[in-house]
Amino acid sequence: MEYNFKEIEKKWQQYWADNKVFKAENKSDKPKYYVLDMFPYPSGAGLHVGHPLGYIASDIYSRYKRLKGFNVLHPMGYDSFGLPAEQYAIQTGQHPEITTEQNIARYRQQMDRIGFSYDWSREVRTSDSAYYKWTQWVFLQMFDHWYDKSIEKARLISELVEIFEKEGSEGIPFGNEWTEGYEKFSVSDWKSFNEKKQADILMNFRIAYQGETSVNWCAELGTVLANDEVKEGVSVRGGYTVIQKKMKQWQLRVSAYAERLLKDMNELQWSDSLKDMQKNWIGKSQGAEMLFKVSNGHDNYDMTIFTTRADTVFGVTFMVLAPESEWVDKLTRPEKRKEVDAYLKKAMRKTERERMAETRKITGVFTGSYAKNPLTKKDVPIWISEYVLSGYGTGAIMAVPAHDSRDYAFAKTFNLPIIPLIEGCDISKESFDAKSGIMCNSGFLNGMTVKEAIPAAIKKVQEIGIGRRKINYRLRDAVFSRQRYWGEPFPIYFKDGIATPLSEDKLPLKLPKVDKFLPTAAGEPPLARAEHWTIDGYPLETSTMPGFAGSSAYYLRYMDPHNENALVDKKIDEYWRDVDLYIGGTEHATGHLIYSRFWNKFLFDMGLVCEKEPFKKLVNQGMIQGRSNFVYRIKDTNKFVSYGLKDKYDTTEIHCDVNIVHEDCLDIEGFKKWRTEYKDAEFELEDGVYKCGHAVEKMSKSMFNVVNPDNICDTYGADTLRMYEMFLGPLEQSKPWNTNGIDGVHRFLKKFWRLYHKEDVFTLTDKKATPAELKILHTLINKIQTDIENFSYNTSISAFMIAVNELTDLKTDSREVLEPIIILISSFAPHIAEELWSLAGYKNSIIYAKFPKYVKEYTIENTVEYPISFNGKKRFVMTLSKDLSKDEIQKIVLLSDDAAKYLEGKAVKKIIVVPGRIVNIVC
Repeated sequence: MEYNFKEIEKKWQQYWADNKVFKAENKSDKPKYYVLDMFPYPSGAGLHVGHPLGYIASDIYSRYKRLKGFNVLHPMGYDSFGLPAEQYAIQTGQHPEITTEQNIARYRQQMDRIGFSYDWSREVRTSDSAYYKWTQWVFLQMFDHWYDKSIEKARLISELVEIFEKEGSEGIPFGNEWTEGYEKFSVSDWKSFNEKKQADILMNFRIAYQGETSVNWCAELGTVLANDEVKEGVSVRGGYTVIQKKMKQWQLRVSAYAERLLKDMNELQWSDSLKDMQKNWIGKSQGAEMLFKVSNGHDNYDMTIFTTRADTVFGVTFMVLAPESEWVDKLTRPEKRKEVDAYLKKAMRKTERERMAETRKITGVFTGSYAKNPLTKKDVPIWISEYVLSGYGTGAIMAVPAHDSRDYAFAKTFNLPIIPLIEGCDISKESFDAKSGIMCNSGFLNGMTVKEAIPAAIKKVQEIGIGRRKINYRLRDAVFSRQRYWGEPFPIYFKDGIATPLSEDKLPLKLPKVDKFLPTAAGEPPLARAEHWTIDGYPLETSTMPGFAGSSAYYLRYMDPHNENALVDKKIDEYWRDVDLYIGGTEHATGHLIYSRFWNKFLFDMGLVCEKEPFKKLVNQGMIQGRSNFVYRIKDTNKFVSYGLKDKYDTTEIHCDVNIVHEDCLDIEGFKKWRTEYKDAEFELEDGVYKCGHAVEKMSKSMFNVVNPDNICDTYGADTLRMYEMFLGPLEQSKPWNTNGIDGVHRFLKKFWRLYHKEDVFTLTDKKATPAELKILHTLINKIQTDIENFSYNTSISAFMIAVNELTDLKTDSREVLEPIIILISSFAPHIAEELWSLAGYKNSIIYAKFPKYVKEYTIENTVEYPISFNGKKRFVMTLSKDLSKDEIQKIVLLSDDAAKYLEGKAVKKIIVVPGRIVNIVC
């Protein structure tokens, strides 16, 4: 019986679907285990072989945990709102809902072919109104809450109103520092304010709020873009100009949770590198806020700056403003306005992320204004530069060029003074950034060590009233508005200019029909095109939510996806609690993971979820890179020469579709059909074939190196694809795809199939397993169990190959040995395992089997194979106990039938026994 993977895989995929084999129950006597993938955005191109890497890894673990006796929740859905579908709709006029539905159908078909154990009854789609009803609902809860820093918890906005009614602004709990700078008011003031005034004050406290912020604005796309949607001043999609622009946007007060996001990370089973990425993004700094008197020659102001090194204020020789800072307009003198405006125009074309990455290029412009150093009383010039970010501190810094590398580079570029503050430090070529040494040129700090000077300086500036101790975070509030159509509508309308929430019984607020998916002629978002986009005659919000809105709590909805009355039932949440294993890419480390953790903490504060963190263990899979192939065309001809001949001619290297190349040999007829310009191409071969060049690059349609998993499944089968992707290398590392190597994995599966067949008949006997067979089995059990727990799947595949070779050599057919191996391989190659399990006589799916128990004793070597020689010539082998003495070995060997045959009555002169190695009989 041949290994017919096409029939086998089709059969078992249908069986799993018909019998709902992977359906998870919300209550079970078994322990729970929740395995989650970062769900995909369904593009029109479908999956390529790089996409399923993490899905295969999570599927192996899910199947393993089921075999280990867990009630496993392993769901899948689609992050189906987004810009690509909307851009396609703009180009074609086709509603994004239609293309999204088509793309999802394509993805589902491809994922089913690979044999994933998803509970599809829990599928969610972020663009489904039944789903985004709860995204809108959570937004309304955030709108209705504020964050009390004194107790580190969200509270109802009505409680803040009660405080204002009883105590005015003086009643704001200590620690709500972001309110500083807003007007103070008494109880009577509050009561005298009209509704609009009160609403504006409350907006400064809400967790979901409207406020002015700097955004990446793309006029051609008519929308705000996220940082990862912008590169080198243009949009990734379309290549349109993007500028930094201040706009009034909905935002989420993620920054309020900064300390909790940092502290609670210590409890998570995440890699240190991933934790460091989040810590750096949150960016906690301890230091001081200090007051600098500034003047533009006509007006005088008090400017607050944040510094982690108050001890260095004596070395401040200039100040720098972020281009977006509100101080730029106030402090730019008339004679500098033209020069400053030109600089700002250039700076507006870069995202903050790009500005942070640029360390070599130094740019800046002088405002013409000066600040008074609060300790030296000297005037220092105020500049503007891209290297200062508006989101850090107050968007203004005091520059200490002697002891900060970027300040030093700026001072050198613009010939500004550099004052050393550490005795004996050398600043002739670079700044002295070490936080050690004895202070000098620093007034009352002279003679102190740096360690002593830092707290002394903060104490001093507090005493003389020019500063205070402060903790600062780099983490900024999340911009939550997009001027797009294809996203969640905000459940907000504007009643006499006041942002007013929809009542919950009006949710979901569904996307309206529009005549075009473009902004209006007046530049308003596409929803402004909708007729009657109002509630009770009042206009509804015309922006939509960003992509991360729908992905921030999807893990909760999977627990209870069909609940029409709650995001998740409390008892169901208390059963599943959190995600035990989350697998996805590192590209989401500072976006999705931050927002999901924030979202979860807010819901935890409300008592709606029982765990303060959503993802207990996180594993980042690497990337499968493309293996590109090249052909070589002789210039000014349509003739192509094989790789080994290219240096004989003046050739042009051209990317070639890897799907018409096999083991680096080109399918010439396929190449001629691939592109019309090559239909009459000529070829110069080597060794009778056309050999292509190759290189490892990013898998991309533009490089023609995208490999469709459907093609692999057609040629080799899904089990081969699954095992080969795991065999390529460690899960966490990036590795190149090479179709040339897939044949070896496919041959292994055919050999595995043959292990269970004798003369094409499925054969398992009740024969007692030999010690050698049991050793192979239990060595494999231990290896697979250990590897799966450590996500070392590539070495598991090697272990399977070794074991099958050894058992094949032993001609093993014992059920005692071969049946457990079917269970072991079922997580990796489930289709072939199901078929063999069925042939072994089992009626139920192998998913209901138990993972084999490892018995260590079977792997311990208790016997020795002794080569038995006569007069130095090996004649046969005997397996003897490791514990036998020399005399016992001699006796057993001489009494054996094999020894009698070779002695033939001859007298034994001498027996040489080397324990554990050899027996030689001299006769």
